[in-house]
Amino acid sequence: MTRNRTFPALFLAFLTLGTVRVQSQNAANYDEAKVPRFTLPEVLTCQDGTMVTTRRQWEKKRRPEVLRLISEQEYGVTPDEKVKTTYEVLATDPQALGGKATSQQVMFTFSGQGREVKALLAAYVPNNRKGRVPVFIEYNFQGNHNVLEGQDLMRSPAFTRPLHPHDPLPRWAEGGHVAPWPLEQIIDRGYALVTMCFEDIYPDYPEGEPLGVTALFPETGDAGSRWQAIGAWAWGSSRIADWVVRQPWANRKQLAIAGLSRLGKAALWAGAQDERFQVVISNESGCGGAALSKRAYGETVAFITKTFPHWFCRNFSQYANNEQAMPFDQHMLTALVAPRHLYVASAEEDNWADQKGEYLSAYYASPVYALYGLKGLSSPEMPAVNQPVMTERVAYHIRSGSHNQLPYDWSCYLDFCDKAFGRQ
Repeated sequence: MTRNRTFPALFLAFLTLGTVRVQSQNAANYDEAKVPRFTLPEVLTCQDGTMVTTRRQWEKKRRPEVLRLISEQEYGVTPDEKVKTTYEVLATDPQALGGKATSQQVMFTFSGQGREVKALLAAYVPNNRKGRVPVFIEYNFQGNHNVLEGQDLMRSPAFTRPLHPHDPLPRWAEGGHVAPWPLEQIIDRGYALVTMCFEDIYPDYPEGEPLGVTALFPETGDAGSRWQAIGAWAWGSSRIADWVVRQPWANRKQLAIAGLSRLGKAALWAGAQDERFQVVISNESGCGGAALSKRAYGETVAFITKTFPHWFCRNFSQYANNEQAMPFDQHMLTALVAPRHLYVASAEEDNWADQKGEYLSAYYASPVYALYGLKGLSSPEMPAVNQPVMTERVAYHIRSGSHNQLPYDWSCYLDFCDKAFGRQ
């Protein structure tokens, strides 16, 4: 396969396109001294003022409140309705990665409202295994055929569409970016990896809604809280999990979901809603992901809702330049993962994502972990660069470098998952 060697740089430009666009219109704050004074909502204080002191109160009262609040005010409400889903195995290679793995390519077809959406899944499963294996689920940005160089993977359905009007890159061209996933390392560590192009589920531009899975559901409820792209991507992750748990090689109790950037936001939202994900990993997810919105540092609600209006529900835009009015913040999202395992990661050069805000979001989830007798992050002070902090249930690192997902990140995730799944 012919590869475009200039594409990695273009891919990073795509990831930060919104940054460039909005910074040309507004000056982002990168000065800690200019972070506004703010008060975070208490994660353990119910809407009626009741203080949560037990697991039962959290699980039966406060957690559903927080989940509903974030649904209605940020990501949109995920419909309760089901759509028909079928799977077709298109190809199997028992000698993938030089014989280390078996790969499968599976076409998902979602049907509803007289429409269909197709999404192509690629799975890599270690051949040298005893029994069922833990599984990483993560979307890719550039199609399955660009996940690993030299592998004979089909083009994702999203790549059959015409170039959309907001796409500055030749993403539908042959070849392209090879996603920086060290697949051999993952397989050698005894993990399976399952991936799908996120745009198969919902095209990443404002006019893409008719081509995505949200169009398969009837439009019900309040228009302001209707789900859009991030909600759809989170929903799609759970549909991938539906398939994974049916596979004879998968340990259904050892599922990890991961995501970079906008897909880190979706991973957190999927993990908040679907408790089958025992490890939830957010890599540089920034505003609307792990970062505290009330800090108004780097990317803000105003920036993100203007540049990517299709990501969140419409209600979220009321907090543009008005973060202090938010009755929630992202520490309440990370707290929804408890008592399961949470990993938040940042990059030293990615100020746009507000590394400190990402760390604090994980730190301020600690009171919920404490309800279960578990330790969260113990200090409000961030660790040094390339010095991961891992408690029994919560982990964080900030690595050197820029906005991306690198082998270093994966090494940390694998170490944390080994602890989480008792593989050490």
